Amino acid sequence: MKAVIYNGPRQVSVSNVPDARIEKPTDAVVRMTTTNICGSDLHMYEGRTNFEIGRVFGHENLGQVIEVGAAVDRIKKGDWVCLPFNIGCGFCENCERGLTGYCLTCNPGTAGAAYGFAGMGPFQGGQAEALRVPYADFNCLSLPKDAQEKEDDYVMLSDIFPTGWHATELAGVLPGETVAIYGAGPVGLMAAHSAIIKGASRVFVVDMHDDRLKLAESLGAIPVDMRRCDPVEELLGQTDGLGTDRGCECVGYQCCDRHGRETNSFTMNSLVKSTKATGGIGVIGVFIPEDPGASDTLAKEGKMAFDFGAFWFKGQHIRTGQANVKAYNRRLRNLIHVGKAKPSCIISHRLGLDEAPDAYKHFDARDKGWTKVVLKPGA
Repeated sequence: MKAVIYNGPRQVSVSNVPDARIEKPTDAVVRMTTTNICGSDLHMYEGRTNFEIGRVFGHENLGQVIEVGAAVDRIKKGDWVCLPFNIGCGFCENCERGLTGYCLTCNPGTAGAAYGFAGMGPFQGGQAEALRVPYADFNCLSLPKDAQEKEDDYVMLSDIFPTGWHATELAGVLPGETVAIYGAGPVGLMAAHSAIIKGASRVFVVDMHDDRLKLAESLGAIPVDMRRCDPVEELLGQTDGLGTDRGCECVGYQCCDRHGRETNSFTMNSLVKSTKATGGIGVIGVFIPEDPGASDTLAKEGKMAFDFGAFWFKGQHIRTGQANVKAYNRRLRNLIHVGKAKPSCIISHRLGLDEAPDAYKHFDARDKGWTKVVLKPGA
């Protein structure tokens, strides 16, 4: 089958790889019809992680079941399903607590497994014509009859919509509150969409890309262009000097300061300053234990110069970590089904699988208009 494979820093190709197949009785094989390029893929694409050459990319996946193992009871051949990016067993201590992003079974020695992702187990990704799904009864989210009609919405349930929602959960967003979101990439936009659905009174989105800020505004958020103002001063000015009730970090360790210089502490320290005393901060941007490609000595070790004194003095709280997708995806599916959520509104490009190498180049360069790329393996 055809798949997008990693060949080294900023080098991917569409190549033939062994077909996805049933390896255990609890597996299913899903024919991929939509699979997305995620901002998290760029960490691996740029060579900033330990992703192995020859592995298949892709953790945002949707398709139709074409084969099931002998021990699969619930999922049937022909079902349309969306796959959470994190793979869970369903029976370990963490999965039983709903913490499926930290499964203790699927990636022995580490808490957490995922498709086609560095450090998250041996599983191949879904930027391919088919995908093997472990523990299929647990991991497959069955989709309603409008699965094909709303396919581009439902595929966002694999990662970015639940992850954006998770940012607001970690921050503790309540109806009527003000929220600042740093980063207007796909996840930041989904965090804004989520906060608005939850009834936030005002949602500010901080970024430096015109197209992304325009999308944030179209969702009902207030754009803050950090090229034209100090975002902290702007947010304090908009909140009578108090700061927002909640803040969300949706950029991660490759964040940049106002001048475009990579500074891994910029968003975190800005959030401490722009969030009110006793406010909540949710961090879902990816931060990693080691970053050998960083220019800063602390950043190379996965550390940052964090203003803990101001954080402590303001009595704030920070919660972090990847989204436990299964904790949210069924309810978010229902919001899509009845028309109360439309995450596909951020899609900029729908491309065939063969166009993936060029798409990675444009997306990595943050070229204007390249907001969210979905690949259609059957196109």
